[in-house]
Amino acid sequence: MTQENNAETISGATIDADEVAKFTAMAAEWWDPHGKFRPLHKFNPVRLGYIRTALCARFERDPKAEQPFTGLRFLDIGCGGGLLSEPMARLGADIVGADASPANIKTASLHAQAEGLNIDYRATTAEALAHSGEKFDVILNMEVIEHVADPLAFMSACASMLSPDGCMFLATLNRTLKAYALAIVGAEYVLGWLPRGTHDWHKFITPDEMQKMVAQAGLVVQQSTGVSFNPLLNKWALSGDMAVNYMAIAENKA
Repeated sequence: MTQENNAETISGATIDADEVAKFTAMAAEWWDPHGKFRPLHKFNPVRLGYIRTALCARFERDPKAEQPFTGLRFLDIGCGGGLLSEPMARLGADIVGADASPANIKTASLHAQAEGLNIDYRATTAEALAHSGEKFDVILNMEVIEHVADPLAFMSACASMLSPDGCMFLATLNRTLKAYALAIVGAEYVLGWLPRGTHDWHKFITPDEMQKMVAQAGLVVQQSTGVSFNPLLNKWALSGDMAVNYMAIAENKA
């Protein structure tokens, strides 16, 4: 059942209040493909394809099936307005969408209801979910870790909720000069794809740092890939270049 939490604030050790406020201020625009979240709408097809292909292979599901994720329990942590939660639900997933911003959860809940989707949305934190003993087959930790106050604590809380045979998808930005030039100067100041101040380059995480953090949380990175934007085709695609955006899959150590 879709849930709403009308608390004004959600607190926790990993929560960066300024980051939550930043996205709360834009909550009403999550589903506007031409609004402030336009880059995520553009990015969604490549990450959806990556998730679907990897999970169908891992759980031996038919990638051509209408709902290949039936029977799998998902957590979309930092779900925002539900841009990932909704397609996962359509693919059959039993999904919990969690976000520290009640405004985001309200937007996500109303949109899911309008679409006739059954998504368990909760205004809560990773550590609160972990403390309650929640377990998931799949955790979507996508474009959120660069916005938390304590990345290792956040990663550890997420890792503790992963079922023994489950996997966690990760997506973030690399802390390189190229990422600063493209993701901040280019996207925020020159092209105006994102509001200024959306990202803090100092919070970007290198692939090596990600691997170490994942290991400290008790997991291992099983595979990783770069994601690059092609301005001529006006779309994102998987690539060998991890200098800006990258995704990875982590699982429990053998």
